[in-house]
Amino acid sequence: MAGPVHYELYIRKTAPAPWTLMMATEERKNAIDTAEEILRDKRAVAVRVTKETLDPDTMQFASTTVLTRGAPEAPKKRLVSDDDKSSNCMGPQDLYAPHARELIGRVLEDWLMRQGATVFELLHRPDLVERLEAAGVELQHALQKVAIPESQNTGQTAHDLIRHYQKLVEQAMERVMTAGRKGTFPDLANRSLTEVAQKLAGAPDRAFVMGGVISGALIGLRGARPRLDRLMDLADKAPKDGAPRAMVMVAIEQILCELLAARTSLAEILGPALDQGGSLAAVVRMVAPREIEALILHDPRMALLMPSVDGPAARLGARLEAGEFPLLASSLARMVLRELMGPRRLRPSDAPGEIDILRTLAMSLTATAGRLLTLEEVQTAFTERSKSLVTADFVQAYVVPCDTVLCEAEQLTRLCENVTGNANKRSAARWLSACVTSLRFESEMRIGPATAAKKLQILAALNRSVVAAALSENDTEQIMGGIGHVGGVIEAEAKLTATLARAPAPVPQKLSALLRLAAGETAPLGPVSERAKAEAIKLFRAPEARAALSAAPEAIAPLKGLMKAAGLAA
Repeated sequence: MAGPVHYELYIRKTAPAPWTLMMATEERKNAIDTAEEILRDKRAVAVRVTKETLDPDTMQFASTTVLTRGAPEAPKKRLVSDDDKSSNCMGPQDLYAPHARELIGRVLEDWLMRQGATVFELLHRPDLVERLEAAGVELQHALQKVAIPESQNTGQTAHDLIRHYQKLVEQAMERVMTAGRKGTFPDLANRSLTEVAQKLAGAPDRAFVMGGVISGALIGLRGARPRLDRLMDLADKAPKDGAPRAMVMVAIEQILCELLAARTSLAEILGPALDQGGSLAAVVRMVAPREIEALILHDPRMALLMPSVDGPAARLGARLEAGEFPLLASSLARMVLRELMGPRRLRPSDAPGEIDILRTLAMSLTATAGRLLTLEEVQTAFTERSKSLVTADFVQAYVVPCDTVLCEAEQLTRLCENVTGNANKRSAARWLSACVTSLRFESEMRIGPATAAKKLQILAALNRSVVAAALSENDTEQIMGGIGHVGGVIEAEAKLTATLARAPAPVPQKLSALLRLAAGETAPLGPVSERAKAEAIKLFRAPEARAALSAAPEAIAPLKGLMKAAGLAA
């Protein structure tokens, strides 16, 4: 084609066949009509028309699809690359890597839970290996759970992958059982842990043997709490320093990471009576006891919300405070973040309590920022959690205990203060704005039993809470405007400012009352403050008021601050 733009027609005669160029033309309509005719006459199962545009600089055509009709293309079989093959575990030692242990834990989760053991123990205890070997179906299903997804991702056949992993698992199991038969794992009943560790120092398979020693010490123990207690006993008996101590503590830490990663284990260790929020708070207190104690000293109310940590958990907390088990501390802190970013409610039956525990967790994790987590990670987690606090279901549950619309407004103001993230702040502000601008809010405030002055003070306090919630300027103005309107209606019905101006009271006293209204201390900003400001100006200009203030200059000093707050003085 001579022109810079032309159209090409491609066809596929059968579904698996490749695209073949049928014709090229400068007429778009001609190409499309021909394609439709070919498809209609069943001369092909699929047609495609592309627009080819010549780039004068590179003298190459850019292709744009104009029309595609007919049977879809068959998916192309993915070719297996060397990188895909190298991603497999190639030897028994690869099964001991963290990512491999995590995968084993997922595919054998139910079996390990029934045995009351971790993956690390399975890889080091001959008795567990024998039980798994006897449970052939469990092992075969686990291999299939690993091989089939990997086959789909890499293009390797599932049969080949299953054979590969079967051989690998057999080698790893034989290694552990051979070590058990030969007595490679010393028994701590007759030898001290320090002696064993010092003898293993420098041995090529010291990590494997020490893993077997520590795992063997847990044989016969059921339940996470006694197992944690035994691990803390082993940590107490570890060598005091050097490579032998590191060898023991690394093995203990790996078991601890897997033990505490299980939700059921954590509930048993910290206490089954704790809800999700209480459990997370207890984890934070265990991981960062020093920071939590400092916060409790600063605000004793936190002691009511932070669960106490005792027994083996307290022993572990003391070691974490001393800087031991850093991987475990980081793992637990990130587990808390994952749970905060997850969908589970912290206190399913207590929405106000959820706000309290969330605020406590925010203060606690912020105090640990820099040591366990970054401040950005903490902020991101609480921003994500705040999304669940502004949903219709949560807000409805949150205001259900309220008997009055004023209570709802106060609760929603507290919600605005405790959510984070601009979008979440806007969502919470919409709930509060709908409340204070509703007819129900105005009606209940007008007909309430309290005096007009008391109602205005309540609205002024609500106004200050809105300002403290740090909403956007537009949302703050809208909400305060709604509150100010209701205050204006209440004041107009009671004629409060006019009554104060005409009251038979000393001039400084009347000015003080009016200026407090104008400054927003005893009434919401808006119509009430404007009327009070106008009455105060009239009173200042009255000759008798000037004379009274001149006769008592000491009465002017307390008014200066109020005059400045009300905008009547620089």
